[in-house]
Amino acid sequence: MKNKIIKFILLSLMLVGCSVNGNSTSSSGIKESSKQSTSQVSSESSSTKDEVTSSSSSNSSGTTSSSKPSTSSSNTELPPIEHIKVFVETSYTHVYAWLNTNSGAQELCGKWPGTKMQDYNKKWRTFEFPEHQSLNIIFNKNGSPQTADLVISEPGYYWWYNDQFHTSEPEFEVDDTPLGGVVVEGNIQDKKQPVFGDVKAKSWEDFSLWDELPEDHWKTINKYEGERTDFRNESIYFTITTRFYDGDSSNNTQCWDGSNPKNDPAWRGDFKGLIEKMDYIKALGFTAIWITPVVENCSGYDYHGYHALNFQKVDPRYLSEDVDFQDVIDEAHARDMKIILDVVFNHTGNFGESNLFPMFEKYGELASYDCVVKYPSAPLPSNYENLTGADQYAARINSMKNIKNDGSDSNYIYHHYGNFSWESFGEQVAQIAGDCVDLNTENPVVAEYIVRSYGEFIRMGVDAFRIDTMKHISRLTLNNYIFPALYEYADRCGNENFFMFGEVCTRVRQVWNRNIPALSAPFYTWKEEKQYAWGDTETNLASIEQAYNDNSSVSGERTSSNAKLNGIEYHTPDYSQSNGVGVIDFPMHWNFQYARDSFNLAKNTDQYYNDATYNVVYVDSHDYGPDCISTVRYNMGTQAWSENMALMFTFRGIPCIYYGSEIEFQKGVQIDVGPNAPLSQTGRAYFGDHLEGEINVTDFGEFTASGKVSETLNSPLAQNLIKLNKIRQAVPALSLGQYTTTGVTGEMAFIRRYTDDSIDSIALCAISGGATFTSVPNGRYIDVITGDIQNVSNGVLKVPSIGKGNLRVYVKQTSGINGRIGNSTAYYK
Repeated sequence: MKNKIIKFILLSLMLVGCSVNGNSTSSSGIKESSKQSTSQVSSESSSTKDEVTSSSSSNSSGTTSSSKPSTSSSNTELPPIEHIKVFVETSYTHVYAWLNTNSGAQELCGKWPGTKMQDYNKKWRTFEFPEHQSLNIIFNKNGSPQTADLVISEPGYYWWYNDQFHTSEPEFEVDDTPLGGVVVEGNIQDKKQPVFGDVKAKSWEDFSLWDELPEDHWKTINKYEGERTDFRNESIYFTITTRFYDGDSSNNTQCWDGSNPKNDPAWRGDFKGLIEKMDYIKALGFTAIWITPVVENCSGYDYHGYHALNFQKVDPRYLSEDVDFQDVIDEAHARDMKIILDVVFNHTGNFGESNLFPMFEKYGELASYDCVVKYPSAPLPSNYENLTGADQYAARINSMKNIKNDGSDSNYIYHHYGNFSWESFGEQVAQIAGDCVDLNTENPVVAEYIVRSYGEFIRMGVDAFRIDTMKHISRLTLNNYIFPALYEYADRCGNENFFMFGEVCTRVRQVWNRNIPALSAPFYTWKEEKQYAWGDTETNLASIEQAYNDNSSVSGERTSSNAKLNGIEYHTPDYSQSNGVGVIDFPMHWNFQYARDSFNLAKNTDQYYNDATYNVVYVDSHDYGPDCISTVRYNMGTQAWSENMALMFTFRGIPCIYYGSEIEFQKGVQIDVGPNAPLSQTGRAYFGDHLEGEINVTDFGEFTASGKVSETLNSPLAQNLIKLNKIRQAVPALSLGQYTTTGVTGEMAFIRRYTDDSIDSIALCAISGGATFTSVPNGRYIDVITGDIQNVSNGVLKVPSIGKGNLRVYVKQTSGINGRIGNSTAYYK
């Protein structure tokens, strides 16, 4: 080690800004086990302790070992610490530590053989105990052999070498080369922009990954093996992972910015907590869990996951010693549930992407400081470290928007348009926020990198992607490069039921966003109907601008009858013009202050989607509430929520509930104020306090519970959701069916029907009022809400007036439905 290494790191930490948590993950996105630790960074030289004690005790062979400290001189300056950090040769893999207390031994890091240590360099592994000034410790080599039982009695740095502790780094030759890299200034491995194949990839089929990845790569690690193969059979529970449930307090950390108190850090919930409370989500009856992005993030306020630094790495702040992202997928599938991963193709954070446009890296592995460290050859001013924060930001943005890939005239990694732009072509080639810098998705290098990176999550077994900011990427680019390539990736891996839907954010009450189809939700469900030149970046950019201009005003837009019944008959949908991707139904969302407004808009405009039954429908989210109450979590009252839910779970589309809505969590509270107030005062508050207690789930919506979680599950809206989920799962017409309002009277009333070789499912639905259904097939109909039976002989069924938020669903009798759904014997799968 060299003094300049530490000085460089410390300088970078102070000037760039950092959180101070140490972690380790693998670049593939699957965690290498490591325990998070916290250390206070200081630029002052350390004064190491002169004394350390070691106990003599029996080791595994029955012999004893005693060690005395060495105070050999050190050529390393480390910041002073008031806790313990240890180093041991890389031949040792695990550390086990404990405290001797009056009540017995208290384990400090995992069960025997202990916790896997972090790599420090080729010579040393390291581990940190941020809250301890004394402890007992053993180093293990995969469990055996092991050191003697050792004791450290004072804080400081300790190197275990030649059967004794050293309080400073021993003087002998050590290879300082970082694992997998070469020595550069500051011991930070430099990276160069990757080049994948020919930069003129005329289509996704020309990406080099198809030939480069070995044959044994193409297999899903954990594929969903349940019976629900059509994604419309799902109901979605959406949660911000860091704000849901804290399963491991050791990985809690604050963001650089923000005003959260110590007892509620922004990074609080984690994968372990999500797994622990999956049974809660299943108890509500939900079959799929949408989680916010998991890739490594870097910004002052990144707990939400949308400011990526590395698309190929899971952020260590979600991880625990015994839980990684693969465990999340595995645990969901074991419960017959699915995982929807939020992904961002449009942008990264403003520190660049550490593989695609390397400027910075978070080096939790190096000195255990989870901080931003600048690569020595990063394309930034030589005086970057001496600039103000604002000027550093400007320098980063200038670099990202003006540096070309491999010197090519047009191969920018980021779009180089300098302006922010809305409701124009610039929205697809310009930055949308300071921490959302627009990737040049028309560059084949960028497009292939996106597919390579996110394809790995498909291979892990993720069941669906929710695509963030999809409106900010040209549909032409998505259809030519990203959509078909990701579906091909899924097919090659055997994940053939993989699904994608995207966010086309249109804050208008109409289906067409300011009369611009190219920026509207229905537009993104179709294939291209015109061919444009395609291949290199310059050509692609010119083509997407032309495609935008060709679709910049409403004129003879395509229509489809895929969501509508033909009279009262179900018909086979025509997907020949579909691109296979669904959308979040933003027009319905924006009208959802009142359910009737959403319903009326949808039934009058659904023809513009290729198939509106694949639309994901929600009332509010982590971003917005409906129009007129868009800045706050939905606050129109319990009856209104009940009405909204009744529509979402019976009308066409895939229902989605934002975490906590089942108890009107944070109703009327502003959804997002950035770092200007504690999260507890916003719609993104921590939900875990409502989930404490025990729960035992036997099936979707079937459970026993105690403690606070029992109160949550037994609240009125939660019970309503449980019933609605059971009804939707039991009646195929409600998930897969087409609909009609022809021959139906009633403010919110409709008929849904689904027919295949084995079933003919018909449901007559009335919400918040009476209804009359005419020309329906004769037969025996059962209201699955109340158990009421009507025998129809003249094609007419009447529903008496019902109050706001109430629902009636008359189902034509089948052998599987014999009465009210909600009792243990009243629904089937």
